[in-house]
Amino acid sequence: MNVLKTDGTTTQTRVADLKEISILSVDKTTMIMKTTNGAAVRVEANEVEDITFSDTLYNLNSTGYRILEANELCWPEDRLLPCFLPPQSSVRSLDMSAAKLSDEERVMFCTLQGIINRTRPRILLYNHNEEPQSTWPSAHNLKTVAIPTSTPYALVKLFKEEINGLVLYSNDLCNHYSNLAVTIAGLDRLLPVTAEVRAKLVANGMDFPVVEDLTPLTMSTAYAVYNYLYNHYWSRCNHRLLISERPNIPYVHDIGAACGSACVWLDPRNSSERVLLDKMLKDMTPGRDIVLGWYPEERSGVGEATKYGLSTVPADFFENTTVYTAVNKPVKIPPVPKRPKLENKVYAAVYISDGDNIQYCQHAMAKIFEQSGRGKMPMNWTVSPALADFSPMMLNYYYRKATTNDCFVSGPSGLGYAMPYDAHNTVYYANANNSKLITPYAQLTQRFLEKSGLRVITIWDDISAIQRKVYAENCPYLYGLTINDWERQSGRLTTKVQSNWLPITVQYPCYANGVDVITDFFNRDIKNFKGKEPMFVTGQATVWDVGPDKLIGLKEKLDALSPGNIKIVRADHWFSYYNEAHHLPFNITLLQDMEITSSPTKTNVKYAANGSPSEGYVWISQTTDGTGWVQLDFKESYQISRYVVRHAEASGLDPQLNSRNFTVETSLDGETWTTAGTYVDNTAPVTEATITPIEARYVRVNVTNGGADGYVRIGDIEVYGAH
Repeated sequence: MNVLKTDGTTTQTRVADLKEISILSVDKTTMIMKTTNGAAVRVEANEVEDITFSDTLYNLNSTGYRILEANELCWPEDRLLPCFLPPQSSVRSLDMSAAKLSDEERVMFCTLQGIINRTRPRILLYNHNEEPQSTWPSAHNLKTVAIPTSTPYALVKLFKEEINGLVLYSNDLCNHYSNLAVTIAGLDRLLPVTAEVRAKLVANGMDFPVVEDLTPLTMSTAYAVYNYLYNHYWSRCNHRLLISERPNIPYVHDIGAACGSACVWLDPRNSSERVLLDKMLKDMTPGRDIVLGWYPEERSGVGEATKYGLSTVPADFFENTTVYTAVNKPVKIPPVPKRPKLENKVYAAVYISDGDNIQYCQHAMAKIFEQSGRGKMPMNWTVSPALADFSPMMLNYYYRKATTNDCFVSGPSGLGYAMPYDAHNTVYYANANNSKLITPYAQLTQRFLEKSGLRVITIWDDISAIQRKVYAENCPYLYGLTINDWERQSGRLTTKVQSNWLPITVQYPCYANGVDVITDFFNRDIKNFKGKEPMFVTGQATVWDVGPDKLIGLKEKLDALSPGNIKIVRADHWFSYYNEAHHLPFNITLLQDMEITSSPTKTNVKYAANGSPSEGYVWISQTTDGTGWVQLDFKESYQISRYVVRHAEASGLDPQLNSRNFTVETSLDGETWTTAGTYVDNTAPVTEATITPIEARYVRVNVTNGGADGYVRIGDIEVYGAH
């Protein structure tokens, strides 16, 4: 077997020598482990360009890449999308808008993209063109070679050897045949074409055989077309990803075709279509599988998926998923600014809506984020934690540009859009009195919150007592949740605290279309402020009406209500202040007065507790004897009840670099220490423990056996305490 690395070198080994193999991996786990003279030699996923087996014949293209079928993808259980090889050193790009392609042509080109990129990403398509075309290729360090827009079919010709033929369809009776054709095409490496598109292929020298001819079919309704799909092709489709997309919108067809996913456009408001959609949703696994795209109507569609414990990743105009997910880099979470002392002030937090839709994150947000008002006051940007798999470099792009006044939080209601409770139609979708469906969703959410660095979720619209408990039990990374007060119930919703640590507070207003609206709602509380204890207000602005340039006007308006008494803060600080004011545990490493000391260090001592575990912000010991310590002084005593230590692996580093043996200790005076936890032969990336509250001013992490190379690495330490 030959393993070709991206640096051009080749490592040879026999299949019999392999200890472990998996085609690409997540978060730098082992790609290939071979043994040579008893020594294990490791090859990382991001070092591997291609794998060939000298004694096995595969279907290879002319450049030596194995042509993959949809059912051959490597799809780990903890990933939303399959693992793809890194993009080719230069990818071919086509501006479909400039080429003036029809909807049917765009459907064909996006399907081609998915089939080709399945083997290795080599095609990038421009559809939407709302942001500069260079924005995302540049953010992903991609080199593009443009196909002339005057000859778009040259792109098909470049990859024609990887296409088995055509699915011929017509939309004359019903435009849903397009989605049926796309589904079939992804399963068998075919191109979905109408007669007109086929004629253009022939005119460009490509007379592919028609493998599937749908034109004799006579179905004329969405239900009939998708029922045909269900009866004939659903069993062959993967059930981990369901594409829900309008037939003339091809943007996410690339990932659907790459994965062999079914593509439908069913309306749950229609009873027969809902029954058919439910049959598909029942075959999917809560806590793992997702719906991607959108629905004919928001609440009925999102609600229907939520009924089955599934979330929807809104993505109707998200493009180039198969390219951007293949740049599989860790999210580089920025450090969190330290928080000043709690005062008897009004603490206000304002959220910017719609970040749950990853097409918004890709297109509209790229422009809105450039407004000059951003950074002038704390603003909380909703984004999708799903981007940690769909495009981690997109999150890194925003994190890199962010100021300390830009805080990122999760859109509704965690991983993807789920709607536990629909306030507009007064219905619970995730079974309010049973945790069976919401639990796997919350567990999935926890993993991606931690991957993406998001500590707050905006719930859409509300959650029951049992659902609150599920979030508290399964999402320890959270600082808080918000829910929506649409003023549809009798009286205002009120803040609740779950399990004595997790605040669930109310967005009031929850989707405001102007600064004056936010000011008016906030004033309903601020007018009663007496200055004797802290007050807390929070609300959400709809991004389509209130961007940063308008939102900064809120500072002056609020100050006029109660001069000198109102502090607009980040969401993570807001929840920290709230918990402290209510004598609840909060992350006291956020405190501005905290002092950090350590044994000799190669890096800034502050990296040990700066809110970021990411590589570049890791505390690393100066010596290689496997020992080191970090001590936190909070300047006053707290009732310490929980601690979290993130090790090297949580920073995206090799798991072998995790600290193995260490203790966590507490002290009132810095001299006499009490052991809160002892760990031996640790392999976990994160050590987390809730303890019987103990009064302490100091906390120390003392490592006696560090990583495999002798260095001690600490990604981040969190300590939770209360007065």
